[in-house]
Amino acid sequence: MIASEQLLERARQLDSQALAEVYDRYAEPIYRYLYRYLGDAAQAEDLTGEVFLRLLQALGTRRAPRERIDAWLYRVAHNLAMDWFRQRRKHGNLSLDERPDEPEGEVPGRSGGEELPWQAVVKNQEEEQLRAALQRLTPEQQQVLLLRFGEGLKPAEVGALMGKSEGAIKVLQYRAVQRLKKLLVEEETTRG
Repeated sequence: MIASEQLLERARQLDSQALAEVYDRYAEPIYRYLYRYLGDAAQAEDLTGEVFLRLLQALGTRRAPRERIDAWLYRVAHNLAMDWFRQRRKHGNLSLDERPDEPEGEVPGRSGGEELPWQAVVKNQEEEQLRAALQRLTPEQQQVLLLRFGEGLKPAEVGALMGKSEGAIKVLQYRAVQRLKKLLVEEETTRG
C-alpha cells in the first residue's frame, strides 16, 4: 500500500495504478458515509461515482487535493449530499412507496430472526426522523456526527479531515449531539 502523500502525488500525475488504489482505498468509506447521510443506497452509489469523477476532473488543476486526498473526497461527498437534499426540497420529497431504501436482495435486520413488518416500519420511521433532525443541524455538525459515529473515526482523524483541531471537533460534536437531542425531543413532543 502506498503512503497517502505518495499516493496523492502519483494521482496528480494521473498514474493509473495510484488512481486505482485511491478508488480501492476510499470508495467503500465514501459510499458508507453517503448512505448513512442519504438513507438511499442507489443515490449513495451514484454520488460515490460522482465524487471520483470529480476527483479525476480536478486532478491537474488548481482544484485538485493539495494535502489530504481523503479530506478532499469527504468534502466533495458532503457537498454533493447537500446539493441532493436541496434538490429534493426544491422538487418535493419522495413518497414512501418510491423510496429505494436498501439495495436489492438485502433486507436489514433479517440475518437470523425475521424482522416483522411493523418493526421495519417503526425502524424506517425512526431513521427518517433522525435524518430530518440531522438536516436541521449546521453542515459542519452533520459532518462531524457522520464521521464520528457513522464512520467510527476518532476526533483527531475527523479534525484532520475537516481541517480543525481535535479540541474543536470535540466541541462541535458536543454541540451537535445536544442540538440533535433537543430536536428529537421537540419532534417527540409535537407528535405525542
